[in-house]
Amino acid sequence: DYKKRPTGGRQSLSRHKRKFCMGRPAAMTKLGAERVHQVRARGGLIKNRALRLDAGNFAWPSESVTRRTRILGATYNASNGEYVRTNTLVKNTVVQIDATPFRQWYETKWGISLGKKAKKG
Repeated sequence: DYKKRPTGGRQSLSRHKRKFCMGRPAAMTKLGAERVHQVRARGGLIKNRALRLDAGNFAWPSESVTRRTRILGATYNASNGEYVRTNTLVKNTVVQIDATPFRQWYETKWGISLGKKAKKG
């Protein structure tokens, strides 16, 4: 930003822009078939920029189990309600996932099938 003189005129820059101060636009990751671009970062480091994702690693902390599973949709986002309508994935987005891998693990570990109603009588 440019500071102005008391008269309203622009002052000359004390320092020009530097490459290490550079930022990039947000990826705004959408829900869909996986599309990941590689971006060169400072020092030659390669970062993966996810433009579209359809799956991720999710944990069930009380059971100490983590599985890779499909993302069905964005359910809630505290920062912007439009992200829910457009199925945009950002940090802290609450998503609905496919529970099948967790259900299968639970059945093999405990021998109890989840999601089925018990018969009465």
